[in-house]
Amino acid sequence: MALLTLLWLVLASFTGLAQGAGVLPETPLNESVGGTVMFTTTVTPTETQFFAVEWKFGDKVIFYFNAKNTTGPEYEGRIRVFMSTGSLELRNLSFNDSGEYSLTIIPVGASIIRGSTRLTVYEPVSNVVLTVSSTDLVEFNSTVRLSCSSSGSSLSFLWMNGSSEVTSGDRVQITDGGSTLTIVSVSRYDQGPFRCLVSNPVSDGTSGPVNLSISYGPENITLTSSVQEYTKNGSNVILSCSAVSEPPSQFYWFLNGDKLPDTGPELKLVNVQVNQSGNYSCQAFNQKTGIYGDSQPSPLTVLEIISGVFITSSTNLTIEGNTVNLTCEAIGSVFTRTWMKDGSELVLTDSIMFHDGNRVLSFSRINRGDSGEYFCNVSSPVSSEGTIYSMLVNHGPHNVHITGPSEIQLGKTLALSCSAESRPPASFTWKQDGTVIHNSAVFTKNITDMSDDGVYTCQAMNNVTGRTLSAEHKLTVTGRTSRSLSDGHIIGICIACIAVFVIACLLIFLWNRNRQKGSNMILSSTAAEGKDNMAYSSQEPNYTDVQFIRNKNSRTNQLDLQNNSSEYAELRVNNNPPPASSPPTYDVYLQRKRGAAPQPDASVAELYAQVHKNRH
Repeated sequence: MALLTLLWLVLASFTGLAQGAGVLPETPLNESVGGTVMFTTTVTPTETQFFAVEWKFGDKVIFYFNAKNTTGPEYEGRIRVFMSTGSLELRNLSFNDSGEYSLTIIPVGASIIRGSTRLTVYEPVSNVVLTVSSTDLVEFNSTVRLSCSSSGSSLSFLWMNGSSEVTSGDRVQITDGGSTLTIVSVSRYDQGPFRCLVSNPVSDGTSGPVNLSISYGPENITLTSSVQEYTKNGSNVILSCSAVSEPPSQFYWFLNGDKLPDTGPELKLVNVQVNQSGNYSCQAFNQKTGIYGDSQPSPLTVLEIISGVFITSSTNLTIEGNTVNLTCEAIGSVFTRTWMKDGSELVLTDSIMFHDGNRVLSFSRINRGDSGEYFCNVSSPVSSEGTIYSMLVNHGPHNVHITGPSEIQLGKTLALSCSAESRPPASFTWKQDGTVIHNSAVFTKNITDMSDDGVYTCQAMNNVTGRTLSAEHKLTVTGRTSRSLSDGHIIGICIACIAVFVIACLLIFLWNRNRQKGSNMILSSTAAEGKDNMAYSSQEPNYTDVQFIRNKNSRTNQLDLQNNSSEYAELRVNNNPPPASSPPTYDVYLQRKRGAAPQPDASVAELYAQVHKNRH
């Protein structure tokens, strides 16, 4: 064998320089006990067989080829050599197979090929176990130790909390080659799950998960209500309490600082009443940590529903200038009162003010402009109701005013009208020169005398306010003009004219009849004297000229004294019975002829009338 080796070396020296860089992997090979490793060369396969091939483990020959194959006794049945490339397969590895491996190849007619590499055989990782010193911990008060054990060689340890790697820090210590993890003052974020990852170059293993039970809290204690701060009486209210705590906290309830018998995360108030109003709070308690925590107080105000809203006035009779208070009352829990007038926002002035939280609307000096509909709305966060009050301000009288003529003629009708601003309407009294003459708004009178002129006074009186106010009206009465008569006078004249005409006709008829009788008894000469017996008077008759004129309104008739042509009738009436019918004596006849004409008897009424009809 030694001779063959010597000859092989001599042959190699004659064939040229050796090549070795890159023939085998430069990176060491790792494999597990019982496994198989492949030493693969980078030699290009050839059809020409190599002159010689040799594999050695340290100084020990594993395989040799020079015309024939030679295998070391320890590797019988464990190796396989690929002659086209010189690669070696080694099976059933043990720790003793760890070391340096080298290869020499002598090609025919080429340079010697040499290479080397290193193999490390490891025991595989197995039976990875994680243990913990305690799993029942209190946040910030407990320390925990986790230990990882495993079978295998050249082990490395990696700790995981969930999906995050655990590294050393202020509260975290990794010792014993990485197999022990210690956490000081654990927090809720240290709950896990924790795992231990063990590895070597040929294998790895992971422990089962370990969870830590870390008690903490209570924190962030929150109280919520099913209603807002305000609710109406008779409603149902649910209060809920929550807290961040492990294990879950126990809850206790308080009202205005006094502990209630109720426990648990919910407090149910059924048909809640006003006396249950107050500040509610809950308290959380963790039995593991021994810590108590209180919530912020939650105010709950139970309000009575508003009803029965009404407005009262300080007086039954609202009189202008007086002080009036309107008071808005209601049943229930009142928060605000708002006022409106005639559907619009009430505008305050110096004389209109609110008192007692808008409960009282005060008018220090009310006036007629304050009349209207006043609306008071009473409200709370849970209900509202309003009512209307109609206020009528009694006032006056003001602005008493008389309408009518200031000058009027005799015979005319006077009409004066009196008015005043007043609520309720005023009553009116008329006076003439201080004497009461009439009681109503309109005064009429026929002016028949000049004494009807003077000062007419209208006095207006408000029976509610008790106030009076007067106005005066001066009237001047003028006499008849020569061209005008009153209707009454004209009618009287017409009637008189008709009567005179009838009497005249009657007298003419009687006179004619008497004359006929006389002609039968006396001579024609005495017939002329008989005319004297008729008691004609030489006295001139009185004449009346009557003219009928229709004015524009067909009401006024006037007497026209213009020199229009007239027709006259002379009438003499002797009311004395005639003397006995006897002819006059001759002496009497002579006396009558010599003397003045005889005068009519005083008892005889003489009536003359001239009737003239205006043709316009």
